[in-house]
Amino acid sequence: MKVFGIAGHSGMGKTTLLERLIPELRSRGLTVSLIKHSHKDIEIDRRGKDSYRLREAGCGEVMLLGNARWALMHELRAEAPPSLEYLLSRLQACDLVLIEGFKNGIYPKLEVWRESQQTAPLGSGWPGIIATASDVPERVPAGPAIHLGNVKAIADLVIQHARPFPASETGDTPQLDST
Repeated sequence: MKVFGIAGHSGMGKTTLLERLIPELRSRGLTVSLIKHSHKDIEIDRRGKDSYRLREAGCGEVMLLGNARWALMHELRAEAPPSLEYLLSRLQACDLVLIEGFKNGIYPKLEVWRESQQTAPLGSGWPGIIATASDVPERVPAGPAIHLGNVKAIADLVIQHARPFPASETGDTPQLDST
């Protein structure tokens, strides 16, 4: 399993890029999974449903199986959030895990930046950023830049720079800090 991150401030288009990048990677024969970190409280269940009621009753984990998918909901309650390493270990084997969030992890990342959002690029401010995808790549102040619309070039970059998890052939383990 290899890992590669997509980073950027909120509203820059990370999810939109991923919606276009994932089919491109799959068209190249790769199996792809994704871990997304949110700083907000998330609720994938619905109030009043049995699974919701049973979590509220005190279950630590509830697994829900439907005809098309299943989901495991783990209640953190007073626990610290799990590390990225732990979350990666819970995934089924695949070729590539894309990581959105976990900005401090030292693994290769592509920054998504739109000048119109009036926020400076992260550039060297976050570890692991190797390039920037932008709607105005000529305005990226430092480092390699790719146009956001060039999904094939972005896929090439991801494939070239994704790193094995848990360890590479050289014994290097990506630093996957959970923050």
